Amino acid sequence: MRGRCYGALDIPLSEEGRSQALQTAEYLSKEPLSAIYSSPLTRAAESAAIVAGPHCCAVQTTPDLCELNFGALEGLTFDEVSAAHPELYQEWMRSPTEVLFPGGESFSIMRTRVLRAFHQIRSQHDGHSAAIVSHAGVNRILLGWALQVPDSHVFRIGQDYAAVNLLTFSNDFPAVSLLNYTHYKSR
Repeated sequence: MRGRCYGALDIPLSEEGRSQALQTAEYLSKEPLSAIYSSPLTRAAESAAIVAGPHCCAVQTTPDLCELNFGALEGLTFDEVSAAHPELYQEWMRSPTEVLFPGGESFSIMRTRVLRAFHQIRSQHDGHSAAIVSHAGVNRILLGWALQVPDSHVFRIGQDYAAVNLLTFSNDFPAVSLLNYTHYKSR
């Protein structure tokens, strides 16, 4: 599905995605997770259920962990967007975090809701490990926040499918202890 706008488009995991999620679950099986949170979109919720398998906690979904809503562009390929909305497409390619998608949202709107969810999760599980199973855009926002990366540079943070990132805290100071680790690629 690369090269297609599928932020809020609710698509299931592929067989390859399930395999990657299973390997990620195996990698995380020894971690003492006290909670698992997920976007309610099917691809994330399926992945979260797989990750939750070895743990004794239910998956809690929150809409604030959804990927960017591309609105009227959902489901279109990048070529289709370029042909149908050339000015919007050029603006998007030039300044991806500045575009408000028609009928959808902007990066700053998404950033506000993602950080709201993250701070709620942190306050509820202070001192314990919690997993967030979501989307590349959500991960980039959290990593960008932790690293104090300006929004205009957040797409420089690579995020593969089923990647594991680890944020740790010392006196409310975040550190990125693991970035874009894909267990399935290390074999």
